[in-house]
Amino acid sequence: MADSVNRGHMVGALCAKIAKIPRKYALNMPKPQPDSALQKTWLGPGIVFAVLAMASLSFSDATSQWVLLSVSPVMVLWFRYAVQALGTTLVLAPVRGRAMWRTHSLRWQLLRGLLMVSCSLLAFYCLQRMPVAEFTATVMLTPLVLTALARFVMKEQVSPLRWLMVVGGLVGALLVIRPGGQVDGSVGWMALTVVLTYAVFQAVTSHMTRTEDPAVMQLYTGWVGWTVSTLLVFNAWVTPQSLHEWALLLLVGLAATLGQYLLIVAFSKAPASVVSPFLYTAVGFSTLLGWWMFDHIPDVLAFTGMALVVLCGIFSGRIQREGQR
Repeated sequence: MADSVNRGHMVGALCAKIAKIPRKYALNMPKPQPDSALQKTWLGPGIVFAVLAMASLSFSDATSQWVLLSVSPVMVLWFRYAVQALGTTLVLAPVRGRAMWRTHSLRWQLLRGLLMVSCSLLAFYCLQRMPVAEFTATVMLTPLVLTALARFVMKEQVSPLRWLMVVGGLVGALLVIRPGGQVDGSVGWMALTVVLTYAVFQAVTSHMTRTEDPAVMQLYTGWVGWTVSTLLVFNAWVTPQSLHEWALLLLVGLAATLGQYLLIVAFSKAPASVVSPFLYTAVGFSTLLGWWMFDHIPDVLAFTGMALVVLCGIFSGRIQREGQR
């Protein structure tokens, strides 16, 4: 989805820092629990928070589509990043002060922010002309595209079975955006551009988490997004005509920010291998919200394509985890 940023990468960085706690402090930490106890501790909260995060992010996308009926995508973009930038600053400033801006590479922070705001703007243009369920399913191709990037850019080995999952996911996406279906072909290809941009964003995020604080990354992304959208909104600003429109615009930003926070909590409560499959519940939530808010139900071929994307994504992740053991 448009705002489902950073997922397990940022939490992985936090876990790495926790693993480096000095021995004298580690003595006061609780002893490791048996595997059965860990399962009881991890699975429940992690899954619940992941599902709630997907519900929140899907609601943000559906609300975006609703408000885009009367407001330009650039305005929605401005409100979305205004909430993230100000919200993150208000949380970090009392705790860190000026240190919250400390970064190892300002260039990477700016690149990451530009990628994210580009992805969000394209996503809002897609949501203006594309059903939210089909859009969400298409964006769920991102993990599969990352597989291709891992092979051709990062020179990692990719098994033939994972390549089969990539092809299967692409076929599923083509069923969703096929000519003659419920989605305009030109908008469908724009959605695939969102997928590619978001995959590059995730690859950059993965690289940056080796040295950067996840909270600082969120801060810079919010402010870069708000700065870019402010420059764009000057020629597109139309003052909302009702309190209803103001409320919807604020809901977009609040739901997206809440969803990102819940994702971070989910990955802190459970391993990525447990949480990741439940991220695909976004397709179900988006389908439900599309029916409830817009009376739209995908056709049979679109449902088939959506299911194929989800299944290929889940199995690809499982194959990768088994290969790392």
